[in-house]
Amino acid sequence: MTDAPSSTPPAVAVIGAGPAGLMAAERLASAGLRVTVHERMPSVARKFLMAGRGGLNLTHSEAQAPFLNRYDAPARDRVADWLDAFSPADLIAWVEGLGQATFVGSSGRVFPKAMKASPLLRAWLARLEGLGVEIRTRSRWTGWKDGALSFDTPEGERLERPDAVVLALGGASWAKLGSDAAWVPELETAGVAVAPFRPANVGFNLAWSPLFRDRFAGQPIKGVALSHGGRTVRGEAMIAAYGIEGGAIYALSADLREAIARDGSATLMLDLRPDISRQALTQKLLRPRGKDSLSNWLRKAVHLDPLAVALLREAGPLPTEPGPLAARIKGVSLTLTGVQGLSRAISSAGGVTLDAVDEHLMLKARPGVFLAGEMLDWEAPTGGYLLQAAFASGVVAAQGAADWLKAR
Repeated sequence: MTDAPSSTPPAVAVIGAGPAGLMAAERLASAGLRVTVHERMPSVARKFLMAGRGGLNLTHSEAQAPFLNRYDAPARDRVADWLDAFSPADLIAWVEGLGQATFVGSSGRVFPKAMKASPLLRAWLARLEGLGVEIRTRSRWTGWKDGALSFDTPEGERLERPDAVVLALGGASWAKLGSDAAWVPELETAGVAVAPFRPANVGFNLAWSPLFRDRFAGQPIKGVALSHGGRTVRGEAMIAAYGIEGGAIYALSADLREAIARDGSATLMLDLRPDISRQALTQKLLRPRGKDSLSNWLRKAVHLDPLAVALLREAGPLPTEPGPLAARIKGVSLTLTGVQGLSRAISSAGGVTLDAVDEHLMLKARPGVFLAGEMLDWEAPTGGYLLQAAFASGVVAAQGAADWLKAR
């Protein structure tokens, strides 16, 4: 790193143009610094735009304590510091400051009213341009060379010597959108500890019967409760040909993944009627069946659809007595035998260990280099928690870089 002339604001290179990198760039430029963003892809924020296809769940409206509990325990305290710097309320205000109204859905998740990422991104890029941020696409960082940053560009190798650097290079999921973890060897060579990447927010393998798989793959299981290892999550899951996926599964994915790695399989308990007690369910099942088929009787008596009835059968022969049948409805046992890989994961766990950075997200092994986003080792389920922490880490890294430059 070199000292900039006193008459010229210090220069900062932000490498990676996802949510964390662009947020860092905005904060740095707003602080009066010269900012250049490097993105190896032909356009910016590709994964952000992909997330927007599902409505762009920005953050969540729940209270602070349950919000923080969504993050993996080893990283929770550090993420709490990021959210102190840029809270869900701050994120909502920032989005609305870009002219994009937001709303809170029935599940507590927060979305832009446009229900997609492109209008927000356009407004954001216009703001960055107004702040003087230069964005260079097809500029791939290849590491350090003779103390300078080296970039592979269409014009050939380019060396730059900024006064500080923010790396926001992403994790290891969605490689085709730019997050391929190609940066790992360079940082490891620099003495930075990097935890192996693992799939997060991902589906799990389950050996459905051929009849069940062929009939129900692609259909949702709604209004259920899923339990594993003492944790219960309410929500929705999706039957897949390979097994099971969906929001409620993703909320348990870290624990399920570790159980499979440790034991070779994991047991997932499925409560098909979480709003009614087993005792009350037993009473409903005392209703005479008459000439109804089993499926029709269960639909009328306890409001189970054909998918739910088929799930009961997947767990073994159906009990005939009301009590045991109620117990089955309240606890369908599913054995998960494997995890889908990083190529199918929404996000990744692993990355630069949090011990490798200080409280300002500066690399201890490389002063003046700050990290943000999914390249750090933290994990959260979908539901707004991923984007919230990515944005917040960009704010923290930018503030750290600005303070470090000021102190120099």
